Amino acid sequence: MAGESVEPGTALAILITDDDEIRRLNAQFLGIDEPTDVLSFPDEPGDFVEAVPGEPLLGDIAISIDTARRQAGQIGHPLAAELAHLLVHGILHLCGYDHVNSPEEEAAMRAREEHYLGDLGHLHRH
Repeated sequence: MAGESVEPGTALAILITDDDEIRRLNAQFLGIDEPTDVLSFPDEPGDFVEAVPGEPLLGDIAISIDTARRQAGQIGHPLAAELAHLLVHGILHLCGYDHVNSPEEEAAMRAREEHYLGDLGHLHRH
């Protein structure tokens, strides 16, 4: 993701899971006892995987296939497009973007999502 201060060759761990597991992760790490579509965890010791010594790891992303499938159906686009959106969304969180703190930060994050989804050949989902 050019332009996001990520070193070339940086690894990313991705877990595709179900609503039960993502709910467990959401409760364990964020204290929210409900499923969600995507969770991002910056690289810290003890996360899902350990980085290969000497190789940078951006972090871990967990995506619920159940929620992704529901959202794709509600929006009316292919599951692959929703998964691409959730992956880009999760990576941007790992790069420091946030959509919760302010409308300006949300707009900046959405603009980056649209940029990268366009690069991937997917239209933004909203």
